[in-house]
Amino acid sequence: MKSIVFLGGGRITSALITGLRLARFDRRIVVHDRHPQKLEELRRQYGVKVDTGLHRAVRSAGMLVIAVRPDSVRGLLEEIRPDIDKRMIAVSLAAGVPLAKLRGASGPGVRWARAMPSPLCRRGHGLTALVFGRGVSRTQRKEVRTLFAEVGKVVEIPESRFDAFTVTFSSSQGYHALAALMVAAERVGLDSKTARMAAAHALADAIAVWREGTVPLEELLEEAATPGGTAAAVMAAMDAAGYRRIVERGLRAGIGQARRNAAR
Repeated sequence: MKSIVFLGGGRITSALITGLRLARFDRRIVVHDRHPQKLEELRRQYGVKVDTGLHRAVRSAGMLVIAVRPDSVRGLLEEIRPDIDKRMIAVSLAAGVPLAKLRGASGPGVRWARAMPSPLCRRGHGLTALVFGRGVSRTQRKEVRTLFAEVGKVVEIPESRFDAFTVTFSSSQGYHALAALMVAAERVGLDSKTARMAAAHALADAIAVWREGTVPLEELLEEAATPGGTAAAVMAAMDAAGYRRIVERGLRAGIGQARRNAAR
């Protein structure tokens, strides 16, 4: 079986390879990047094959994974267009770049999928959104799903909803909320260590209980926010300050950036 070739050796490639190694994924992986030092680090840390030759790496691929910045995708695909084997499956990890743009840059006949894996795949707890373009065979769909299922859950969604999912599921949402809660806790009187512990419990442990149980979120909220209690007062004040509107505004800003990426 031919190699899975990653073009781009950045953070998401590193996270995926870490998760795949943790899962003892045994298919041959090759990484190309224009920075030799980055390749050497990946080779040393994860034992993957690296190739400094872009065109040679593409010609060795059975699955091609595009893991570069969105604004670099078009130029890269136009450069490797003669080297792409039209029988293989190509997978883009670039946020906001639609299938139509990928097909246009790579030329007719290339079978495309888009994937958006969470960095939490590094620990085997990832979540990957997938959408397949036209012409992708059942075998190729299975091949792509199998790859990302090694590092967490996989969900297939329509491309029209892809950007909305991407801006919602990012682990940055959790980190950002955790950081904001920790800072607020320190400002109202907790030391940093206690603030970190309390904020982590409020977010991580509460969500874990919800995910593992069968009680609807609405009931958990009602249970936690006793009328006249402190939790009810906190949530009411946050909502009055526009908390939900701010979250929605943030998601819309992310979708807007994805659309700007698509227009490049």
